[in-house]
Amino acid sequence: MDSHQTGAPLYVAGCASWLPPAVTAEQAVAAGEVGARDAARTGVTSVTVSTGHSAPEMAALAARVALRRADCPPQDVGLVLHASLYDQGHDLWAPASYVQRRALGELPEHAPAMEVKQVSNGGMASLELAAAYLRAGTDRPAALLTSGDVFCPPGFHRWTSDPGTVYADGGAALVLSRDGGFARLLGRFNVSEPRLEGMHRGAAPFAPAESGLRRVVDLDTRKREFLAGTGRAAAVAWVGGGQRRALAGGLASLGLEVGDIARFVLPHLGGRRLAATYFQPFGIDPERSTWPWSRSIGHLGGGDQFAGLAHLVETKQVGAGDRVVLVGVGAGFSWSCAVLELLACPDWAASDTWPDEAEDAPGDGAGTGG
Repeated sequence: MDSHQTGAPLYVAGCASWLPPAVTAEQAVAAGEVGARDAARTGVTSVTVSTGHSAPEMAALAARVALRRADCPPQDVGLVLHASLYDQGHDLWAPASYVQRRALGELPEHAPAMEVKQVSNGGMASLELAAAYLRAGTDRPAALLTSGDVFCPPGFHRWTSDPGTVYADGGAALVLSRDGGFARLLGRFNVSEPRLEGMHRGAAPFAPAESGLRRVVDLDTRKREFLAGTGRAAAVAWVGGGQRRALAGGLASLGLEVGDIARFVLPHLGGRRLAATYFQPFGIDPERSTWPWSRSIGHLGGGDQFAGLAHLVETKQVGAGDRVVLVGVGAGFSWSCAVLELLACPDWAASDTWPDEAEDAPGDGAGTGG
């Protein structure tokens, strides 16, 4: 386990999500996107689906809201990290630079802008990198972290490409700062288990993308191929061990237990996966997690944690003195845990809108500021 909680204190100064309208499970079943039984097994009631905005656009929109909430001027941002899981809309292109330009403006001198590709753990990986960067003594006090994804055919089927998890479209952002914020970062913990690398690769050979076609994501087949060679018992042990080292080990290193945590911001997996991975092994009450909300949103790739934290603050489910844990997991495999202590609960509202941002991006304009 890699544990970092020394050095100058760091704070979460702002966070936000920008989500398109949701499509209900019933609508998806009626449209033939998923069978009724499979939809019911996930426990997901609806999923946000973009009808016009691209992944980087929604990330930039969320970033503007997060910066405004943090009262962070563009010149204070010393690093921009953009995490994504799936296609960003163009080939041989830098979406992090697009987010930088749209969120911070065209300053004559910009901070470094980089892309983080750690699949579903991308947002948490960017938090790890940004914390190290800010503590290295850079002259600007803040880092802007964003995530954005759109999951769509023909290459991706949000309800069936990864059975057990429903994938959502949207953007999320977080501002990490040395200069203060509404929550202090008490510790961050990261674990890697490369023996599980093949679970999302399976037995398929390495090959270039087919000319003019999109490869269809089928994680269930890849997983079955991997388990056939590795064995289910070994894989289960590696997965469980990694999660325990990141979550339980991270809390223990701070002298904390599950009962000391007010809220858990968990990955937006389906209900059965959350129960098997978090609720049952760690004794986490689903009502103390973001599941009651995330089941109406779907999996935002690397943005679950930033969006979930914003939701807890917007809905006043946390207050000063509360400890909140952000938990991430991504193929590879990697696990992350970040422990926050709230210093205040900002007066944000989920219904807040910023028309100038909505009008400045193409699309249906139906997203929200929170």
